[in-house]
Amino acid sequence: MKERSWEYAQDAFRIEGEGIKSALEYIDKEAFEKAVDALAKSTRISASACGHSGIACQHFAHLMCCIGLPARFISPSEANHGASGFIKKGDVVLLASRGGKTAELLPILDIARKKEAIIISVTENMESELALGADIAIKMHVERETDKYNSQGTTSFVVLAAIFAALQAALIEEIGFVNETFAIHHPGGAVGERLNK
Repeated sequence: MKERSWEYAQDAFRIEGEGIKSALEYIDKEAFEKAVDALAKSTRISASACGHSGIACQHFAHLMCCIGLPARFISPSEANHGASGFIKKGDVVLLASRGGKTAELLPILDIARKKEAIIISVTENMESELALGADIAIKMHVERETDKYNSQGTTSFVVLAAIFAALQAALIEEIGFVNETFAIHHPGGAVGERLNK
């Protein structure tokens, strides 16, 4: 391996670590509290995004299920071809896009509004249609990606995942979730074995 390659690899840890710390400074507590309140009271949650943000949203849906809040990821392409039928009045719909201009998400935003769902957006662009069209907008902030061209969705993925982890951490307290319940949800693997001793 080239010495410079190792330097870039080490830089990636530093960039992402600093990225998470910096992102916290841009989180508006009031918006975050509203999101936690909406999610805590929800009966069903949908999450949708494209690319790396979509992968993070799949993880978000899983995090919600782990604490007993029914959630699913809706593929943006499938949402526009019938899957948005899952969304009902009063549901929470979370849409994530760093730039806030992801074209595939805008029809979902419109559908969720028509169905009177509660919309949470997570974006860096608070002037975007995605942010302005949401009931609650959480700002994400990314200084730079880890690659030398500053173009791969690396730090932005980690920051989005950190926001989702923070939401789950707050919700565990908010809804009074206990580990004994997690043992029922998660009987498999090393975690299940530890919880169900």
